[in-house]
Amino acid sequence: MEWELVIGLETHVQLLTKSKIFSGASTQFGAKPNTQACAIDLALPGVLPVVNRAAVELAIRFGLAIDATIAPLSVFSRKHYFYPDLPKGYQISQYELPIIQGGSIKILVKANKESSDDAYYKTIKLIRAHLEEDAGKSLHENLSGVTGIDLNRAGVPLLEIVTEPDIRSAAEAVAYAKTLHSLVVWLDICDGNMQESSFRCDANISVRRLGEQTFGTRVEIKNLNSFRFLEEAIQYEAYRQIRLIKDGRNVEQETRLYDANRRKTQLMRSKENAHDYRYLPDPDLMPLVIDGEWIAKIRRFIPELPDKIKCRFIKQYSLLEYEASALTTSKALSTYYEQVVSKVGIKNSKIAANWVISELTSQLNRDEIKIEQTRISAEQLALVIMRITDGTISYKKGKDIFRIIWEENASDDIAADRIINVKRIKQISDSSSLDIILDKVLAANPRVINEYRAGKEKAFNALVGQVMKATQGQANPKQVNKLLKKKLS
Repeated sequence: MEWELVIGLETHVQLLTKSKIFSGASTQFGAKPNTQACAIDLALPGVLPVVNRAAVELAIRFGLAIDATIAPLSVFSRKHYFYPDLPKGYQISQYELPIIQGGSIKILVKANKESSDDAYYKTIKLIRAHLEEDAGKSLHENLSGVTGIDLNRAGVPLLEIVTEPDIRSAAEAVAYAKTLHSLVVWLDICDGNMQESSFRCDANISVRRLGEQTFGTRVEIKNLNSFRFLEEAIQYEAYRQIRLIKDGRNVEQETRLYDANRRKTQLMRSKENAHDYRYLPDPDLMPLVIDGEWIAKIRRFIPELPDKIKCRFIKQYSLLEYEASALTTSKALSTYYEQVVSKVGIKNSKIAANWVISELTSQLNRDEIKIEQTRISAEQLALVIMRITDGTISYKKGKDIFRIIWEENASDDIAADRIINVKRIKQISDSSSLDIILDKVLAANPRVINEYRAGKEKAFNALVGQVMKATQGQANPKQVNKLLKKKLS
């Protein structure tokens, strides 16, 4: 508690374009090395870059979603540094005049993952988001004593999103990264695939004693492509820096990598400052001019955003805040939920929320798949819920049917009805049928009846259990309770 972390994140978001930011080469992942690198990507003499309009529009879409300023004029610059997989010897990026300026993202932080009791909201301010090209990739696996270079990624369009140093813990950093990840996927500007480096973070970390106003020496951890690695890297780096200061040593400004196997950071290189990159405007690219009409056109195609949908769910479907938050973690999930509600009706919207949150998302997590890969359609789940609410089956049988549909990956929308008929699990709700069964149970249990009339409430539950046993669990529990109380009175 003596120390405070100061964290800023730089997130590289690969934009969903079919071609690269300055060339017509494909951005498809997984191609053989160097088969998607054209003359412009290879920096051959005489080639000229041309800005990909789609990349610009995706950047504008993000800026509008975070209430940022869209620069009417922005400039592409050359950022000079040597790296084996950077053919030009510089990276085309934006420096003094980025396309997106300012903006903010609201996050929900849960310090305790098992509970929401200590959860809180925080707004993270952004400095900028700028367009740039990605570098290639150095290959070391299966190469004896040499390094291979794959330039397929060279020129892939990136939007680098930079926060203010507003983040104060690993939990806040992860909450921000997850919120940003959900947003860029929601906006259809990035596929969010972290394994393919479509979304990766650089964390700038320093520590200072609690109450101090000046920042400590900043260390950057590069290329964190999982939320777990981000959390672990920040925790280790904070510990490392505090230990150095306590030992009377200095924290050096440097760039480090996170070793996930050893769960510690390690030196990559000394950290450069902006002047080390010798930024200069790219003479081959004209300034990027964005007028109000272009922005207005893009604004019309921005989907309803998560915060707005969450507020609507609370008001329209009478959901609790945590339920609405759980249902808006992705656009696909919120759409799925509303498809279920459209079938079961608003009066059953709370039940639908419970099924989507408790049963569906739990099953998705167990199978480690996304909502887009669900094995039960919204129509199929809606029918399961409808058969529970109309008394055809019990909640327990509904869970059994859900599991059967999931396992057989059924394609028919009436799967629930089909399974009910085949398995003969229709709930018995008919009073005349239940009367006969209840009379037999009561006749066989005079001692339990006397105990109930003597004030032992557990005796009543025992009688209900006998009825459920006699009907192999098919009796409607509510109807059994109602009829049994009437008979015992």
